[in-house]
Amino acid sequence: MTILHEPVEGWTEPGAADRLALMEHTETVAMVGVSANPARPSNFVATYLLSSSTDFDVYFVNPVADEILGQPCYPSLADLPLVPDLVDVFRRPADLPGVASEAIDIGAKAFWVQLGLWSPEAAHLANEAGLDVVMDRCLKIEHARFHGGLHLSGFDTGVVDSRRSRRRH
Repeated sequence: MTILHEPVEGWTEPGAADRLALMEHTETVAMVGVSANPARPSNFVATYLLSSSTDFDVYFVNPVADEILGQPCYPSLADLPLVPDLVDVFRRPADLPGVASEAIDIGAKAFWVQLGLWSPEAAHLANEAGLDVVMDRCLKIEHARFHGGLHLSGFDTGVVDSRRSRRRH
């Protein structure tokens, strides 16, 4: 099933090679809107990004939490101790243009909007400011896709084999 999004003037959705290159040039990731609730997708992605599966230094932005997954939380992008390469956003679509403006203001290099989210206004702002823009993609899924950790359920099974195992009764 193909999902058609409202086009963004002056921006073309990056292909697989572009997304891979972006991740390869990313050292620091700021997750905006990460949740302390383990049932939330942002918490699952945060757990993956903090794991040994990635080489990213990950920073959390959540104004209502002091700590998530043992990591400190910062109230805003401007409060981070450094400028992240990539801002990964888990916020409502109406909040995306504001987060894009914050990412621009701090000098981030990339603006990544999570799976299921699309904002032509945010993409236009970030693109015009020279940021790489990715929308409606999950950073965890994309990283796993390119680094051998993607399984049907989204987990690394540890099995390096193209054959399915047979159940013995």
